[in-house]
Amino acid sequence: MPETGIGRSANLALAALPGFTLPGDTSGSHRYFATDITDPFVLTEGHLDVPKGPGLGIEPLPDVLKEVTTSTEWIALQPSAAPG
Repeated sequence: MPETGIGRSANLALAALPGFTLPGDTSGSHRYFATDITDPFVLTEGHLDVPKGPGLGIEPLPDVLKEVTTSTEWIALQPSAAPG
């Protein structure tokens, strides 16, 4: 199933875990999209590098993300209840 760079990054993070044996499709994203919402994932000698940044390791391209976004919603964090 083709996925955007955000999903691809999550898939690569899971596939790189020790003992993980059933990764999803981790081919280069340029095979599916002319423009993705992240920098493209490119195969190097048959492998993809696992992103190393915080979170999923990648950042969306702001202009592309804005172009494809249909709505947004901000959900504020609720303070947790003190143990009682």
